[in-house]
Amino acid sequence: MADITRRFGLRHLRAVPTAHIRHLDRGKVAHDGTGLAFWFRPLTAALSEVPVDDRELAMLFHARTADFQDVTVQATLTYRITEPAVAASRVDFGIDPDTGAWRAAPLDQLASLLTETAQQHALGLLARIPLATALVDGVSTVRERMATGLAAEPRISETGLAVIAVRVIALRPEPDVERALRTPARELVQQEADRATFERRAVAVEHERGIAENELANRIELARREEQLLAQQGANSRLQAEEEAVADRVRTNAEAERRTRLATAEADAARSLGEARAAAEAAWLSAHQQADPAVLQALALMRLAEHLPRIDSITLTPDVLTGLLAKLGTPTGGTSGTSGTSR
Repeated sequence: MADITRRFGLRHLRAVPTAHIRHLDRGKVAHDGTGLAFWFRPLTAALSEVPVDDRELAMLFHARTADFQDVTVQATLTYRITEPAVAASRVDFGIDPDTGAWRAAPLDQLASLLTETAQQHALGLLARIPLATALVDGVSTVRERMATGLAAEPRISETGLAVIAVRVIALRPEPDVERALRTPARELVQQEADRATFERRAVAVEHERGIAENELANRIELARREEQLLAQQGANSRLQAEEEAVADRVRTNAEAERRTRLATAEADAARSLGEARAAAEAAWLSAHQQADPAVLQALALMRLAEHLPRIDSITLTPDVLTGLLAKLGTPTGGTSGTSGTSR
């Protein structure tokens, strides 16, 4: 919107760089250009402000396909007023000389023109194709058809407009139809997921079978090695028993030989001792046979005295002494007796 100020009954207009100002004074063109600033008389001036920047126009409309299905088209147009003087002569872009505001709604009029023209071409295209084709190729096809139709529309070029770009954002059917159309794809995806699941399970079963076979092979190998170990242990035990038996036999033989030698030595010693004792007894007996009986009695008394207990006192009577002397063969001179005590 132009900026208008008042000074001494005059008006001063200052436009933005993207606005084209057309000033008519008494029906003649006084100023015509973009981004102008000038003084004017409000009673004799007719002002128009035409924007020349790029503008976006969003649209949302419904269409029907060849199989009588309702679809919603969402698109955006980018347009520009390339001939401001032509547009100002075809559409009311007049502004109030006091406020600078548009007296009408020219942009809404242009938006209606572009929207209806674009819808006309889109509706004509969608009415000849089925829903499935529209959903698959509809976005690009509708965009190309709208761009071509708008570019060839004489009403747009006569108004001084130029369509810069056409963008079709979405083309969607009704919600229930969309859900129905999604069902086969979902089923296919589910089937693929199930197939992948089955394949994964099959692979897992195969891996488990391989693991089980490996475990069984390991157990068989372990049992075989245990059998070898038991056989080796048995052989070692037998060998150890044989070695111990041989060692016991050797020890037994050595012990028997030792005892035999010891018994032989003891027998020889006993025999030698017996012979020595026999010789000593024989000599002793020979000596006693040759000795005098009195000597033998004395020796007997001596042996007896060696083995008698300790005697503190003894009493000899004449009868005992006489008999002893008579046995010894010693002559006595009388029969008188003597009594005494010795200690």
